[in-house]
Amino acid sequence: MSATTAAEAGAPAAPALTLKSRIGFMAMVFGMFMAILDIQIVSASISEIQAGLAASPDEASWVQTSYLIAEIVMIPLSGFLSRLLSTRVLFTASAAGFTVFSLFCAMASNLGAMIAFRAAQGFIGGAMIPTVFAASFMLFPREKRATATVIIGLTATLAPTIGPTLGGWLTQSFSWHWLFLINVPVGAVIALVVWNTVDIDRPDHGLLRRFDWWGLLAMACFLGSLEYVMEEGPRWDWLQDEAVRDLSLLCVVAGIAFFWRALTRPEPIVDLRAFRDRNFAIGCLFAFILGIGLYGSVYLIPLFLGRVRGYNSLQIGEVMFITGACMFVAAPFVGRLLARFDPRILLACGLVLFFWAAWETARLTVQSGFPQMAFPLGLRGVAMMLCMAPLNQIALGTVAPAQLKGASGLYNLMRNLGGAVGLAGINTLVKDRSFGHRLHLTEQLNWARPEVNQYWSTLSGAMERQLGGAADMAALGRIRTMVAQQALVLAYNDVLVVMALLFLGCLPLVLMLRRPRGVGDAH
Repeated sequence: MSATTAAEAGAPAAPALTLKSRIGFMAMVFGMFMAILDIQIVSASISEIQAGLAASPDEASWVQTSYLIAEIVMIPLSGFLSRLLSTRVLFTASAAGFTVFSLFCAMASNLGAMIAFRAAQGFIGGAMIPTVFAASFMLFPREKRATATVIIGLTATLAPTIGPTLGGWLTQSFSWHWLFLINVPVGAVIALVVWNTVDIDRPDHGLLRRFDWWGLLAMACFLGSLEYVMEEGPRWDWLQDEAVRDLSLLCVVAGIAFFWRALTRPEPIVDLRAFRDRNFAIGCLFAFILGIGLYGSVYLIPLFLGRVRGYNSLQIGEVMFITGACMFVAAPFVGRLLARFDPRILLACGLVLFFWAAWETARLTVQSGFPQMAFPLGLRGVAMMLCMAPLNQIALGTVAPAQLKGASGLYNLMRNLGGAVGLAGINTLVKDRSFGHRLHLTEQLNWARPEVNQYWSTLSGAMERQLGGAADMAALGRIRTMVAQQALVLAYNDVLVVMALLFLGCLPLVLMLRRPRGVGDAH
């Protein structure tokens, strides 16, 4: 029996899709949006939080790192907890806990308290993300899942895009405390609505007796140390740093222990059997690649606009807004296409469009701004919708119902890991390539070339009235700054080309996917 047939044989009859169910699902989607948004919303205002807590830049980075480490541990654990507690109880508890610790983060008066509260916020709130994916397959009949998938895809891609913009606006208009206070009323309403509207499964409290505590410890050490190494490795030159080296070793040892427990226990903390499904296994690989593209592009373009163009967070948001706007415009069309056509075709189109968008973006200059970047950034928004929505259907559409909750956690984990690995790779590649370009450009600034001497003389003469005898050195400093800036732009373009080729290179994998039965059959 095929995986698709097995899934259908064991699938319960889809519940009636009532107004109450729709309201509950939308509340869950808003909860997922809030949890994903909180990854990025703080990043734009980390310097203000640092100043408010009297912390150093390295210490303040833990405000973000602690959240990411805790969240990445909860995401795969959520499948087991959802079976243990039920979807309704887990999501309500997750939204309520996220809300409470958001309030505590706003009230934190020192760095230690902030890190502890952020870790708790990320760990408890992380359960909301995969639970929504699983709930969409349990709530919606097959013919209605295209709409639910598009909504989830739009939310998962839009939140990282607008996060830095919203964070910068809140901090500039009010204070950094409002990055967390904004979650309080929204989270309270979400918890209340989900508790009163979502009732799609029953808890299995007997699982608690078989809970694998050692497996949980191994998984927490494995994923936590992996996230730390990916976050901090590029900054500290990887294994040259003692902490990165020690945690890399811990990651390997804990990873072996985790996989051994997961593959030998009768009731593992994370059920890896879903990887036997070919669509799910390849879908997770695509999710990993999409994580690189989603989080990598959201990170790289604002970095260019801030470091090269000198834009503030609000100006960066105005440029990045085109991506979110195109996602909104594309979403209903993608939903209709997904209901009528093979999702593998849409996924292939999305990969090609992302390649095109990244390739076009890789023409950055020191003058690039909204006019030059509007088309490729808008195209990227459409591409992400065309990738994310059909991939959700393909990866989870053939998984057996008994494995769906755990599979949803693993699927979302792969996207987050892709983002972590992608950012680490981007930072390392930018560092290496900018150094190489700087050496090459410096070699071209040969004083035997008349153009170099002429430009230096002109620049020095323009500065002489203000700086007098120091004009020559100031002109050399200006040229050195220009070389570093040009080298950085060239390095960003190199990274974008690599990202484009990555999406193009994984296109043949689409041929290995099976079409989920009943998807794209509407006429």
